Amino acid sequence: MQTGNIARADEVPVYTYEVVNSWPHLKTHFTQGLVYYDGKLYESTGQYGSSLLCRLDLKSGEVKKKVDVDRQYFAEGMTILGDRIFQLTWQAHKGFIYDLKDFKRLGEFVYDGEGWGLTNDGQSLIMSDGTDKLRFIDPQSFSVLRTVEVLDKGQPLLDLNELEYIKGEIYANIWHSDRIVRIDPSSGRITAWVDLTGLRQPEDADDSDNVLNGIAYDSKNDRLFVTGKRWSKLYEIRLVRKERYKVKVRPRPIFTFTFCLLPFTFRTQPPILLFMSSMNLSSASFHSPPSLTRGMVAV
Repeated sequence: MQTGNIARADEVPVYTYEVVNSWPHLKTHFTQGLVYYDGKLYESTGQYGSSLLCRLDLKSGEVKKKVDVDRQYFAEGMTILGDRIFQLTWQAHKGFIYDLKDFKRLGEFVYDGEGWGLTNDGQSLIMSDGTDKLRFIDPQSFSVLRTVEVLDKGQPLLDLNELEYIKGEIYANIWHSDRIVRIDPSSGRITAWVDLTGLRQPEDADDSDNVLNGIAYDSKNDRLFVTGKRWSKLYEIRLVRKERYKVKVRPRPIFTFTFCLLPFTFRTQPPILLFMSSMNLSSASFHSPPSLTRGMVAV
């Protein structure tokens, strides 16, 4: 028996995961943004009246430093670029800028539409707004430099949420989905899917809003972290390529042929050639017997 993989050139690879490690995560944190930077974990949490920006101890989940967001704002995604932290809000069309060391608020910026996820490529801020669009924003003037549309088989991929820039690709959570999509930032083309089905534990599924949300990357040690809204755990995972298309290749039917001359007494016919065939029926079968050809005798 042989096995083989069949994959079309336009098929997008799918990955599943292995859990490498897990650490405590505060169940009160409605995770909207997650960043691992310079050996430290940062998180932006949402909800009106309880939104905050904090720095966490990875192993214990303990909050080491935090700043509360004003009660009228619902905090969303965040990213770190240089020595500044940028944080979005949901529907206020406003974002905040903080000093990385002491969390002192340095300023604000405005944008159209809703704020969902935020990351950066080292030069531009990259923002999602719950649609299929990703905006690339100048971190000084906050003008939109360009916009890319993310399509799934020609259809807009909506609900792009928390973002992380990893090895030249954008990883995006999809709201109310157990999948992460990997995106080419230059074109918006989907380069891969990550299926995290089964990662959320039953005790964390006590509310329909407690969805997968939060991607962080430790570039120094090549570690990928994920969590969700009000999840009790933060996970380090390793991606594993799914073998999606496996087919069994059957051996070709084997035919053997035997020829012999039979003595016949027909005065008008010469000796007739007898054709006998045998076949390996384990690999094929006929719905009807093979037709006879003139000069052949079936036995």
